[in-house]
Amino acid sequence: MTTILENRQARHLYSIEESLEAGLVLEGWEVKAILAGRANFNGGGAFIRMSGGEAWLEAMTITPLPMANKGLLSPLEPARARKLLLRSAELTKLSRKVAERGYTVVPLEVVRGRKLKLKIGLAKGKNKADKRETIKERDMNREMQRELSRYD
Repeated sequence: MTTILENRQARHLYSIEESLEAGLVLEGWEVKAILAGRANFNGGGAFIRMSGGEAWLEAMTITPLPMANKGLLSPLEPARARKLLLRSAELTKLSRKVAERGYTVVPLEVVRGRKLKLKIGLAKGKNKADKRETIKERDMNREMQRELSRYD
């Protein structure tokens, strides 16, 4: 599967405990726009709202292609809520975890196989110390790789 869109802020702001793959209910112009690279997670501001036994992707903007609204009767909504397709067991599991303190569900990336899918993660927020620790580990790993490549 090919990654089309990635939410880098999600991995910085949250520690991801579990990830799932969900289908997206999209219109035709939205699929074309995503494949053309005209979608974003609004700087990490996109989130998943659980309500009424359903999951909804909020605050993800898909900018329509210039020719997308020709001949349409209704105007296009770039920032509308999009329904996620999950199994009922996955929905109940996520709803229970979100009800606990500190847990949330965040979009991680949009991937393309035969259809567009959204990888979502059950996440817990990081505090400043955790964020600094993650940055420190990443820098140390980068430095180790640099040293190892010098001797190869």
